[in-house]
Amino acid sequence: MSERRRSVLGFGVFLGLCALAATVGATFEPGAWYEELEKPPFTPPNLVFPIAWTLLYAGMAWSGWRFWRAEPRSWAVRIWALQLVLNAAWSWLFFGLHEIAIAYVEIRVLWLAILVTMMLGWRLDRTASLALLPYLAWVAFASWLNLAILLANR
Repeated sequence: MSERRRSVLGFGVFLGLCALAATVGATFEPGAWYEELEKPPFTPPNLVFPIAWTLLYAGMAWSGWRFWRAEPRSWAVRIWALQLVLNAAWSWLFFGLHEIAIAYVEIRVLWLAILVTMMLGWRLDRTASLALLPYLAWVAFASWLNLAILLANR
């Protein structure tokens, strides 16, 4: 297989993995339970979430692919995969199980996994690491939102 074909197929795999995580997350729709929660004034409108996540997943796929191209068995790729699992798990915990407190702890671990991915990936591809900054920022915001919802709904 040519290097170009391998690279294109690899990118497809990373897009597919992100699409799978997005699909898992989307199966746990907010629904009436979420609508009835007390939410802080800085809560974005529901329309913002799918738009933001589409862009973030595209950046995540691109970064993971770039790390993989640089060094397929690197720790950056492994922790990238871990953060993707944590990403999908948060929706299950928060929206599926309604475990706001556990989801808060988990999203803090997710934020740390993203940061570690960026740090490990820095030596492989600085551009790919920097491309994860919007994702890191969004998860920091989501953590803050998760905590505010937790405190408002004790």
